Amino acid sequence: MKQRLDRDIIAARAAKELKDGDVVNLGVGIGTLCVNFIPPEKQVVFHSENGVYAFGRVLAKGEEDLMDLNLVNAGGQFVTPAPGMSICTFADAFDAVRTGRIDVTVLGAFQVSEKGDLANVVASEVGWIGTIGGAMEMASGVKKVIVVMPHTTAEGKPKILKECTFPLTATRCVDLIVTDVAVIEVTEEGLLLKELAPGWTVNEVQAITEPKLIISPDLKEIEL
Repeated sequence: MKQRLDRDIIAARAAKELKDGDVVNLGVGIGTLCVNFIPPEKQVVFHSENGVYAFGRVLAKGEEDLMDLNLVNAGGQFVTPAPGMSICTFADAFDAVRTGRIDVTVLGAFQVSEKGDLANVVASEVGWIGTIGGAMEMASGVKKVIVVMPHTTAEGKPKILKECTFPLTATRCVDLIVTDVAVIEVTEEGLLLKELAPGWTVNEVQAITEPKLIISPDLKEIEL
């Protein structure tokens, strides 16, 4: 079985897209890990919809002495403070999104269409999975949307589709998809395959991607 990238590597690759001075929202799951992969020379302000600006890395097991019950990200993970950190209300945190003050969001998805439609909630036999509220705000209110996710479902079915079959969170909003096997840009012409995981071929990625991929003339192996 082909080796796939782990969650940390996906997050690290997505973090490469963040520019100095960006204000960035991190979604629950793989997205929250991006904060751990920002080099010291790059200044990125991380925003969380639960009301935290300018927080630092996610704390790991064994760092309980540094954990503050009042300082968590949207995923409930303990994070460190960062210079200039401020705390605000939910309303103020979402106001920043609605007024265009957030540059980038990095979030997960159940499905992405070839047009950049996003579906990150799903109805199941146990009810709705995912929270459409926050994701809808982010996908509609920020300047750039990066999706981080496994390329396929647990059953091996494509998550990048011609048309999403789950309810849409937002339409034509996704700019870049970083998965455990590829980096794909959403363009007006279609999905542009830009990078491959080590050991993977174009044909192998295409086989688990429903839409036809456009191959970048600069196609390369994923680099961190």
